[in-house]
Amino acid sequence: MAWVETDSLSFSARHESEDADAAMATLERLEELRARLDGLFEVTPGDVSIVMHRHPAALALAHPWLPLARTLAAPAARRYMAGWFATDEIHVLAPATLAARASRVEGSREAMLLSPLHEYAHLVIGANNPALPPPFTTRTFSRYVQWAWLCEGAATHYSGQTRYLRAAIARRLRDGGRPAFPPRVRDATLLGGTVFRLLEHEAGRAACVELATRLGPAGPEHAIERAFGRPFADVERDWRAALQA
Repeated sequence: MAWVETDSLSFSARHESEDADAAMATLERLEELRARLDGLFEVTPGDVSIVMHRHPAALALAHPWLPLARTLAAPAARRYMAGWFATDEIHVLAPATLAARASRVEGSREAMLLSPLHEYAHLVIGANNPALPPPFTTRTFSRYVQWAWLCEGAATHYSGQTRYLRAAIARRLRDGGRPAFPPRVRDATLLGGTVFRLLEHEAGRAACVELATRLGPAGPEHAIERAFGRPFADVERDWRAALQA
């Protein structure tokens, strides 16, 4: 199958010819996301290349950091790690492959199809937070792991995936024991977005942007207290209650 290219104002996608219609639909969603984020963040990267892979093995070969990140994630979260990002570039599974990868639980297919938006949100966060990747090096990957709840949580939140992960989160809570707060790297993909959802509900969009773009030297606990404006233990209590709601 021949590879072709589809372009939009801010993005260009390389994909197999039979994915042309789905690629154009994806670029339209990416343009909409960029327009929304442009009103929140100082920088929203344009001229971004999207490479859509039909096979997971090809995606893993293109970005060897992705298989490593998957090994650190809980099994329930790994299916949703369907893409990766680099400076001005996103690699992701093709839409048909994303749909086939979804589980039978409610919302899984919708969350999977938002994977390209998840990876673009990573580029936006990285462009506005110099402490976070891209680019990826041993040092920045280590920081990504330390702050995975923020990196993945922000990407999940801004891509719109959080609302579709309710069933997957319920299964994680039922089968995986009590999660840490903030979520550790194994739970970051599924649970990180719930931290941002709670913060937006309490303090608004600007607070979410500030949390995503400032790590702070005092660590995650202090970052959460600063963002919510109240004690860490109180935030944790309300977060756990929201997870069960």
